[in-house]
Amino acid sequence: MKPLKTLQNLTESFHKLPGVGLKSAERMAQAVLQLPEEDVQQFAKDLMAVKTTVRTCSICGLYTESETCEICQSSRPYETLVVVSYPKDVFAFERLEEVTYRYHVLGGVLSASKGVQVSQLNIPSLFKRLEEKTYGELILAMSPTLEGETTAQYLAVLLKHKSIKITRLGYGLPMGANLDYADAVTLSKALSGRTNLKGE
Repeated sequence: MKPLKTLQNLTESFHKLPGVGLKSAERMAQAVLQLPEEDVQQFAKDLMAVKTTVRTCSICGLYTESETCEICQSSRPYETLVVVSYPKDVFAFERLEEVTYRYHVLGGVLSASKGVQVSQLNIPSLFKRLEEKTYGELILAMSPTLEGETTAQYLAVLLKHKSIKITRLGYGLPMGANLDYADAVTLSKALSGRTNLKGE
């Protein structure tokens, strides 16, 4: 029996999502068939709304539905700027209690294998922000992967002449782990054990 083309196409679409295996994608596609038509229409509407409404903040690069995000519009102090690779990494920090950080999203990490170069990262706007506001500390919070470490070290070299304390997340995060998967306790330990990349 040949697979139904429309169902196969939907399965392949679900399979493109990160963390969704082929079997899970098949189950999702089958589940859509069981949903009421109005639910499927709403699902399709929500998918399109995400693509047409959500954008990146013009200041920090975080996801927002406005020109600037809620955090950039807030009255948080300009004390600590946390530099992350992706918008989803910000959500990991925001799960911590009494967070007062501001963030800067690079939009990726340097990766020779994936062809991600310096020009593709949100670096010029980072330097612009450091010129406009005086921060006490800049935390390089890339995930502890090879690409993350490479990106952090590259930024540390670029920023070494800036009069700002530059640190890297410390113990608690295993090498090769993704930041957005870290629980609050692990991330708190990594913050408390961060290392100074500029020296004394």
